Amino acid sequence: MMGLSLCLIVFRNLVLKLLLINIFIVNYVSFASVQLSSCHDEERLALLQFKDSFVIKKSACAYSKVLRWKSSNCCLWEGIDCDAETGHVIGLDLSSSCLFGSINSNSTLFSLGHLQLLNLADNHFNFSQIPGAIGQLSGLTYLNLSKSFFYGQVPLELSNLTKLSSLDLFCNYDRDTEEKFLQLRNPNFKTVVRNLTRLEVLILSHVDISSEVPDLLTNFTSLTTLLLKGCELYGDFPDKIFHLPNLQWLDVGFNENLTGRLPEFHQRSPLNTLKLTDTQFFGSLPYSIEKLDSLEIFKARHCNFSGPIPTSLGKLTKLTILDLGINNFNGDIPSSLQNLTHLTSLLLDDNQIIGPIPPWLGNLTILTALDLHFNLLHGPVPQSLSLLLNLEKLRINDNNLGGNLKLDMFFNIKNLTELGLGHNNLALILGKANKNVTSHQFNYLDLCSCKLRKFPHFLKNQSELEWLDLGENKISGQIPNWMWNTSTYTLTLLSVCNNFLTGFDQIPAILLWVNLGIFDISSNMLRGPLPIPQPSIVEYDASNSMLIGEISPLFCNMSSLYSLDLSNNNLGGIIPQCLGNSSSSLSVLSLRNNSFHGIIPQLCSNNGSQLKMIDVSYNQLQGKLPRSLSNCLMLEAIVVSNNQLHDSFPSWLGSLLELKLLILHQNGFYGAIEKPKQDLDFSNLRVLDLSSNNFTGELPSQYIFHWNAMKSIKSNGYGSTYLSAKTYYQSNLAKGQYYSPIEERYTITIMIKGVATHYEAIQDIFTFIDLSDNRFDGEISDLFGNLKALHSLNLSNNRLTGCIPSSLGNLSELESLDLSQNNLSCYIPQELKQLGFLSSFNVSHNNLTGPIPQGNQFSVFDNSSFDGNPELCGDPLSKKCGNSQSSPPLEEDHKDSESILKKYWIFILAGYISGLVVGVILADTAMKRTPEWLVERLSKRRKGRKGQRT
Repeated sequence: MMGLSLCLIVFRNLVLKLLLINIFIVNYVSFASVQLSSCHDEERLALLQFKDSFVIKKSACAYSKVLRWKSSNCCLWEGIDCDAETGHVIGLDLSSSCLFGSINSNSTLFSLGHLQLLNLADNHFNFSQIPGAIGQLSGLTYLNLSKSFFYGQVPLELSNLTKLSSLDLFCNYDRDTEEKFLQLRNPNFKTVVRNLTRLEVLILSHVDISSEVPDLLTNFTSLTTLLLKGCELYGDFPDKIFHLPNLQWLDVGFNENLTGRLPEFHQRSPLNTLKLTDTQFFGSLPYSIEKLDSLEIFKARHCNFSGPIPTSLGKLTKLTILDLGINNFNGDIPSSLQNLTHLTSLLLDDNQIIGPIPPWLGNLTILTALDLHFNLLHGPVPQSLSLLLNLEKLRINDNNLGGNLKLDMFFNIKNLTELGLGHNNLALILGKANKNVTSHQFNYLDLCSCKLRKFPHFLKNQSELEWLDLGENKISGQIPNWMWNTSTYTLTLLSVCNNFLTGFDQIPAILLWVNLGIFDISSNMLRGPLPIPQPSIVEYDASNSMLIGEISPLFCNMSSLYSLDLSNNNLGGIIPQCLGNSSSSLSVLSLRNNSFHGIIPQLCSNNGSQLKMIDVSYNQLQGKLPRSLSNCLMLEAIVVSNNQLHDSFPSWLGSLLELKLLILHQNGFYGAIEKPKQDLDFSNLRVLDLSSNNFTGELPSQYIFHWNAMKSIKSNGYGSTYLSAKTYYQSNLAKGQYYSPIEERYTITIMIKGVATHYEAIQDIFTFIDLSDNRFDGEISDLFGNLKALHSLNLSNNRLTGCIPSSLGNLSELESLDLSQNNLSCYIPQELKQLGFLSSFNVSHNNLTGPIPQGNQFSVFDNSSFDGNPELCGDPLSKKCGNSQSSPPLEEDHKDSESILKKYWIFILAGYISGLVVGVILADTAMKRTPEWLVERLSKRRKGRKGQRT
């Protein structure tokens, strides 16, 4: 036993000695390691001086790493990494450290010559430039200056950092103004990155590059991440970049002038995220996109893609987000997409997709967002959508869906906060849940044109609504008093337009919605005074009702007001003069067709006015045009017709370079029109109506030299737009951000072909001059022939003499010409036969002589176009012309006939070769022209309001 005990004691002592030796070795190694990693004094001092060059703004971040730089060994400081053998500082990570101040090339930072990693992200370097001395840190492999408020040109010296594997300059820009702080222009993108061939991560989003994407990037085979979002890129995107063997994340979105196509994919790709949003990528999605089987996020929103959605997308089973909204995709939703069971967002809105909503969508049970709005979908809404219990957003509005739809089915989706059903042919049924639901809270509700006959009762319990559209229904009676207390702190848009509402039940003196931006009660039968909104209001539309009373001066305090439309009511009184001193944000003021009297306020009395359109026509206003209008530098339309204004011609408005419409019809304007004083007077004018006034003297022919917009023929293609004031209203919601496009189209009432016609919209190609019913005298100048883009010219009921100028035959776009009720003489020029689009022609009650031109458009004009000219002869008049009165056809007529004959032979040949249908279409195109420059009584359809989330 003693021997055994002795052995145990010896063994125990041996183990203890070994443990002690091991502890000694570990401690020695640790001590030696610390000694080896002890930083160099000059680097410690450099770091301290670098720190001391900044103010530490503790309010800018949660915690600053430099506040604990206290020990003598800088290798132990937070954010510092040292080489274990040499002790040199090789890593400096001061991201989110509350640093505020500038960096220049003399900074001690650049004496840290062994740095391999430098991260200064999320600080504020006071808009200083990235110093050129950055190129001295030639050992850098990682550089992150994102969100750091650097400014100016990225230095060329950055190209010396040839060992870089990661470069991040992301988000040096102002999120509110979208101003980009950094530039890569001179030197340009290609020059700076050409030597950085080891890059694996290149992040330059929101740097102003303003160039093409250089082809040399196709040689950067190590790239895994390439983020060039919002860089002002243009030109064709090199499609070989899609084939980079290691690329996992590619984002070139928000480069509006960047074009490209998705190539064919011949082999599998590691691409995980692909974002092309807001570019000009076009063409169809290739079927071979199925090779991108690692893809989880695919965003191609707001591009120019077209064609059907390929069924092969259904093989990308890892997809979680598929966003193809705002393109030109057609066809139906492929059934293969039901395989994408990991989808959380499916966004196919604003395309041309047809067919029914597939019931199998109800199997994609983890969907949180389904957006199919603005398509051509038809049929009923499938009940299976109620199985998507994780949905937060469902938008199927603006389609051709039909049938009865029970609103109750959506109350079971507890997380659903955005529901868009409007602008379909649905009949919404309000079931029992409508009255009983109290817990379900919506943020966004579009129930427009859902055949509702009353306000849904469940709205009474909504406290978080921010967007509510009940327009274009059949709701009658008064707006209930409980409505004024619905979501008082959150509501930003309310529309009840185009209903049968008659009044307001216990309306508060000032509406309680403190954040309301858009308020639309237009096109109802409302009686009573104008509801007064909070100062937050941006668009206020109470047009087309029966409202009475005056405009409250409180409207002058609405500092964000962009558009005020009170037209077509029974309002009266004096227009508050304070409107002229109110916010410079006011762009549209429409008070048309009321009973306002007094004078027009002195608008644009403040500098920086944004006023674009004023329409006070059809009132009882008196006095003169306010001279302050000359300060409205953005003004595009002035419509003051049918009032009692008494003033001379406002030549002082000629300096408004944006002015397109000037309508002074039926007032008391008087006197001769002076010659223009400046070369650019009224240079952008497209519509001029001075009719039914008391102007005298010669026609304002000298202005023709300046009316440039009436001289150039503008193509009437897809690019033509309507004359309007546009902006976007954006509301900051609890769940995200929505925007509403606000478009106030200019409306006019003008004489077209002898009939007073009101138009709700005017295309920007339309040009029109009406100087009729005045006392102009003298001759019609040949200069009118220079207005080649003119569509309508009315000089009737004046005292004009002389001949009709043959130069009017140059007005190739002219559709209406009225020279009646004057003292014109001579022949009707044969050149007018060249006006192939002329559909209304009136020269009656003049002293014209000779034969009426025959053929072409003249064959459709009846006697009334020529009455009151005893010396005229020829068809359609009963008086025939003798041989001595016949005029030989112009040489141009002969050439025209030959030209037309050649065209018709081309059409016949086309029909013979390609089939009768093609020939007919070509001939029909040549022989008919539908005037498209006016759209009469255009449906407002909420002015394009989509309620998009951004």
